[in-house]
Amino acid sequence: MKTITVPIVETDTDYEAALLELEKLIDLDPEKNSADGHRLQALILVIGAYEDEHYPIDPPDPIEAVKFRMDQMGYERADLAKILGGNSRVTDFFSHKRGLSLKMVRRLHDEWGIPADILIRETREPV
Repeated sequence: MKTITVPIVETDTDYEAALLELEKLIDLDPEKNSADGHRLQALILVIGAYEDEHYPIDPPDPIEAVKFRMDQMGYERADLAKILGGNSRVTDFFSHKRGLSLKMVRRLHDEWGIPADILIRETREPV
């Protein structure tokens, strides 16, 4: 097994340098099991760990997740009404007046593939 060295990413300057190197390696499109391919994989891990620590991304709000899935799949409010139990429940959900019941969460997860852990989160009030 060959040893691959990758930079330690501790600062934003290190991060920027690692991103530049990553971009160059991506442009080379190295073979997966080549030295450059292994270096590319290692850089992705190092950069990802730095981003997770310094630039975390909050999971989406349940309303945002439902709207995103509707847009993705071309669904209409009527499609959501079938799952939530009527147009008034859709309106209440989108206006932050009503959360999702366990039954609604299960149906959205099973039928639309939205992760249940996102659907059970508290909705964020609009700014």
